[in-house]
Amino acid sequence: MKILHLDTNHPLMIAEFAKMGYENHEDYTSNKEEIESKIGQYDGIIIRSRFTIDRNFLDKANRLKFIGRVGAGLENIDTEYAKSKGIFLAAAAEGNRNAVGEHSLGMLLSLFNKLNKADREVRKGSWDREGNRGLELDGKCVGIIGYGNMGKAFARKLRGFEVEVICYDIKQGLGDENARQVGLDELRRKAEVVSLHVPQTPETVGMVNTEFLRGFRHPIWIINTARGKCIVTQDLVTALESGKVLGAGLDVLEYEKASF
Repeated sequence: MKILHLDTNHPLMIAEFAKMGYENHEDYTSNKEEIESKIGQYDGIIIRSRFTIDRNFLDKANRLKFIGRVGAGLENIDTEYAKSKGIFLAAAAEGNRNAVGEHSLGMLLSLFNKLNKADREVRKGSWDREGNRGLELDGKCVGIIGYGNMGKAFARKLRGFEVEVICYDIKQGLGDENARQVGLDELRRKAEVVSLHVPQTPETVGMVNTEFLRGFRHPIWIINTARGKCIVTQDLVTALESGKVLGAGLDVLEYEKASF
């Protein structure tokens, strides 16, 4: 069986496939049309986010048996059509959960302590002690939306900060010793920090908009390490200007490229 690797990954992946008897080919530079011209030769592909795998691409991949996505989501793949053609889909949903949990916590602490603002000012020779006085997490309520691998990792990182952690998810029974699962109404009543850890689906695209933000009792801080399209950027800017949102830590953006 022949596998086409479309994005660079750890050398161990190719080495392990070779041990299993697979023939590995690498192409990290050809454009999508060039890949389509030869994809019919391959039984499997490994990809990160180089380009979308749509119906047209899948129709040309007439030997394809599996697609391996080195990442947590499958939104760049027409999953329903792939499944209808009997193609097995695999993703690494848990692969970077620890890194995401640490990154989420890092962004939150940076926001609370105004580290980016202070850094820019100090580089210009300015020291605004009072203007850059930080906040403490202690006693705050952190609401996690999406309590899968990434949300759970973030909740674990919050242990020891003396915060209340609550979580909301469309699936029931996910709460654990690190977060109490609640309904969306309770999360809106209590949360002072909101961290997004949801996949990109029709339900989550544009989820954080003006109506959503108005539903919170307290002014909130927002962390997004999920998908950029979950937040309507203009609505977030308006909420920041009005004080409804006190600050935002964005690892992803609504208008970013799909491949980066």
